Amino acid sequence: MIINSEFQVAAPVERVWAYFNAVPSLAPCLPGAELVGDDGNGTYEGKVVAALGPVKLNFSGTARITESDEAAHRLVLHASGAEDRGRGTADMTITAQLVPSGGGTTVRVAQDLTISGAAAQFGRGMIADVTSVLMASFAECVEHNITQAGSGGAVTAVRTARPASGFAIGVRAAVMALKRVFARFFLPYDVSRLR
Repeated sequence: MIINSEFQVAAPVERVWAYFNAVPSLAPCLPGAELVGDDGNGTYEGKVVAALGPVKLNFSGTARITESDEAAHRLVLHASGAEDRGRGTADMTITAQLVPSGGGTTVRVAQDLTISGAAAQFGRGMIADVTSVLMASFAECVEHNITQAGSGGAVTAVRTARPASGFAIGVRAAVMALKRVFARFFLPYDVSRLR
């Protein structure tokens, strides 16, 4: 499945680009993620804890930047892993496009996600909602770290994402789903579409 999202960072595109190209800086901003290894050649080992209600999944895997086009400000990262107890796999290609926007940067993210096993039981709608919640937390962390680092020198992570609480994520994702249902069934219907 492909999940698209977009967020703003109040910093010039060059600073955001430098931050996005440093996987060790990005990892702390991903809720539930932990970087545990670096082979020195651009492949990183990590762990991700994903919790939703009673289901808690622990994934171990690798991530690597497969494309980094500085002129176009386009970055592609591939990550894959398996659940530690053999309850599924996840494979994701993330494409980030950075676009100057006034004095800041618009970050457009496309996630091409394939999952199997226990995580797949929630279905596309719930997975998309959970991803939106996690992306909002990621965006907040990235903007804080970039804007607090200032314009001098390398950008260094100074804050990590909030913990990925299964209950909190589940509630926020459920609220998003309920809003969609409410809009579909209770907002005024345009009768002119029947003519």
